[in-house]
Amino acid sequence: IKGAWESLRPLVGQIQAGLDSLIEADEDALARCDEIVHRSSAGGQRVIAVASRRLERLPDPKAPEESLERGLCLCGFLALDDPIREEVPAAVARCHAAGIRVLLITGDHPDTAEAVARSCGILAQDAPLERRLLHGDELERLRERELVERLRAGVSVFARTTPEQKMKIVTALKRLGQVVGMTGDGVNDTPALKAADVGIAMGASGTDVAREAADIVLLDDNFASIISGIEEGRAVFANMQKFTTYVLASNIPEIVPFLIYVLLPVPLALTVIQILSIDLGTDLLPAIGLGQEPPEHEVMQRPPRRLDQRLLSFRLMATAYLFLGVIQAACSLGLFFLVLHQGGWQWGQEISENTPLYHSATGITLASIILMQVGNVVGRRSLRGSGLDLGLFRNRILLLGLVTELLFSWAVLYFPPVQQILHTGPVDWQLYAIAWLGIPLFFGLDLIRKRFAARAAAAREVRGGIPLR
Repeated sequence: IKGAWESLRPLVGQIQAGLDSLIEADEDALARCDEIVHRSSAGGQRVIAVASRRLERLPDPKAPEESLERGLCLCGFLALDDPIREEVPAAVARCHAAGIRVLLITGDHPDTAEAVARSCGILAQDAPLERRLLHGDELERLRERELVERLRAGVSVFARTTPEQKMKIVTALKRLGQVVGMTGDGVNDTPALKAADVGIAMGASGTDVAREAADIVLLDDNFASIISGIEEGRAVFANMQKFTTYVLASNIPEIVPFLIYVLLPVPLALTVIQILSIDLGTDLLPAIGLGQEPPEHEVMQRPPRRLDQRLLSFRLMATAYLFLGVIQAACSLGLFFLVLHQGGWQWGQEISENTPLYHSATGITLASIILMQVGNVVGRRSLRGSGLDLGLFRNRILLLGLVTELLFSWAVLYFPPVQQILHTGPVDWQLYAIAWLGIPLFFGLDLIRKRFAARAAAAREVRGGIPLR
């Protein structure tokens, strides 16, 4: 018979002291066994007790197994050394920095669980164990509400747990509003894998039942791979927000000219084909480049987003439409009316769409929007920083998109084939230089907005009790 020492201890009557030597399992002998188990478990080893019983005759098949499991002779202990991988402590530290809570739930001895938790960083080396470790026997007596309170108080290590208790822990964490990812490899982990928001089974050492119950199969059985997946997932979500904000920002300077044209006695500042040249032309490569941006350096220093947070959030829409888009609309329309005014146009005066003045005015409007999108795409590379420190040459598609936008802004005004297609005309180089000022202006205003947004987010974290990282 093999199993946990706590389970076999009451059943042991003798202890094998040598090949042919047996001693009685009195309290002193059992205490020495307790010390052996404690010393090995505290070193991070998994200890299994092995016992036997000599039968004079074959047992009755109908007899309960419990009748045989008594008066056992302790043969010895198996101490299994299963060291953690070198990359696990760093992965746990990255989890803590990212606001991800790591719990250790095991069926092993409490001393083993404590040693493993401290060695991988789930428990700090100098952290008191009180109220941080929960034994399965104590967990069994707790009601769900009490378990929720213990989890809220900071318990992070669970020892000698059963499959039902693992599922109970997952359920309590979900009641706390946590998004729970559960890892497991055996049949005993199946209920918790199914109950978790994301069940992660081991691919190499896991059982078929665990893999079928899980949402994700970890092929290399490496905890650090989970963290890499989280980092990649955060990067994908952030990149989707980046290129969505970038694309939506140019919608306002495209829509506002039509609204002004309908409501006021002014010419149309942007034609349909010119709008299409932005949406189906110059915006494509930069948007694709933003979608392929590598993760930012601080992506794993940000707290997790809420489960109900949408990609097209109100904050994203407000940033794109009410801030970035308004700046582009104001600057581009300002240049449009400046060209008209310099050409002698008066308020309320009709102007033919075939005149050189109108072509020049719409051309500078289109060129200024494209140039401000250059400042926009550079600023979008980082959700909190400037984006300039990330290096332009690490994303070739983005760099190609920037060059395309700059060249196209020139071609709109000064390259005849493009002028004929888009019905645009040239302007003075001074006006084109003013349009170029839209790049640093747009970029600078957006950077100021990010600074204020970062301060507001930090204040919310402090009020919410989230430590600043």
